[in-house]
Amino acid sequence: MQRRTRVTAAVLAAAGLLTVAACGGDDDDAATGGDGADGGRGDITIWYSNNEAEVAWGEQMVEAWNAEHPDEQIEAQEIPAGASSEEVIGAAITAGNAPCLIFNTAPVAVPDFERQGGLVSLSGFDDGDSYVEERSGDIAGQYQSASGEYFQLPWKSNPVMIFYNKAMFAAAGLDPENPPLGTHDEFLQTARTLVESGAAPKAIWPAPTSEFFQNWFDFYPLYAAETGGTPLVEDGAATFADDAGQSVAEFWKTLYDEGLASREAYQGDSFADGQAAMAIVGPWAISVYGENIDWGAVPVPTSAGTAPEETYTFSDAKNIGLYTACENQATAWDVLKFATSEEQDGLLLEMTGQMPMRQDLPGTYPDYFAANPAYEAFGDQAARTVEVPNIPNSVAVWQTLRDAWSQSVIFGEGDLQDALQGAADEIDGLAGQS
Repeated sequence: MQRRTRVTAAVLAAAGLLTVAACGGDDDDAATGGDGADGGRGDITIWYSNNEAEVAWGEQMVEAWNAEHPDEQIEAQEIPAGASSEEVIGAAITAGNAPCLIFNTAPVAVPDFERQGGLVSLSGFDDGDSYVEERSGDIAGQYQSASGEYFQLPWKSNPVMIFYNKAMFAAAGLDPENPPLGTHDEFLQTARTLVESGAAPKAIWPAPTSEFFQNWFDFYPLYAAETGGTPLVEDGAATFADDAGQSVAEFWKTLYDEGLASREAYQGDSFADGQAAMAIVGPWAISVYGENIDWGAVPVPTSAGTAPEETYTFSDAKNIGLYTACENQATAWDVLKFATSEEQDGLLLEMTGQMPMRQDLPGTYPDYFAANPAYEAFGDQAARTVEVPNIPNSVAVWQTLRDAWSQSVIFGEGDLQDALQGAADEIDGLAGQS
């Protein structure tokens, strides 16, 4: 499965080396949003994703705001084209012409954008912390910077689960309505049955390539599940060189060693093309595969088996940043709250199928989930997600893990525990830098 959040390591590593002062305001107030809470009102600009459904949502949101605020108009556009959104945003910060709000801010990039002086601290607004925390609940804490401030608003997640092809499972003699996928051992045996029966060329086909973010779609969801929600780095130290990390790594290594997952990159979509019986995907996949594949969805497995209502996974979130080039920060903050209101979050859910990072999502939008039961499992899963840690050198941290993972897990070279420990030791150093 190749449909992934695209972020380039070179771009973000370069962004992390930049030392540009806060654009559009080089005093402390601009960086903290201090004067934005009381002044700075007028027209603003925003960028949103070029995803068709998100564009439609963005256009109606802007129209609704502009109709009620003639003196504080939003001018909106899709994020400009570039090698990645992060490259475009980093360049705009450097040039001092970033828009007020970007509805496409990757959490992994936030520490570097913050270090550039490009982001306003939402905590600087009188109701900043309370708004973020009341909307998102306990999950919000994962998005705080080291100082305890919010330089991003948790916006929407695509919590990943196991999608499986019911026809392939039935062809292999497996129960397509209650597949044995809950534990590592069950999953492995099911994978063997799928391949050995000839029902599927591969059981699952995550990208075996070396980009730093690929571990978000193989190791990290299962590690989150295995640990009950532990992030990759906690309190400045890597967490994964433990029994849980070893268990997850051995699970994936077995899939590769037995040919149940491929060491070759697939040029296309292995799940859509019938080359893999399973994929790790978010709720976006429902609209992509729904008409062509009879699919089911289950939580990612754990070694002992965890009840679905207790299983954690990776969030695959995109957030909203308020940028320091913005002159009218008070208006921007009001727009941000308007765009993440209960009404607009409901419209985002209806129009995109992505999960607003709002407390008790199923309870807040019961009619939507009743009318769209395919999304119900993802709505429930959205309450139990783990984000990439908000730490210095975030991209380098993930690249370090990916390099060790590729060598020891995918290609089976060297000792697995030594590889995990070596990566953890290196990550401890990276995460401790300011």
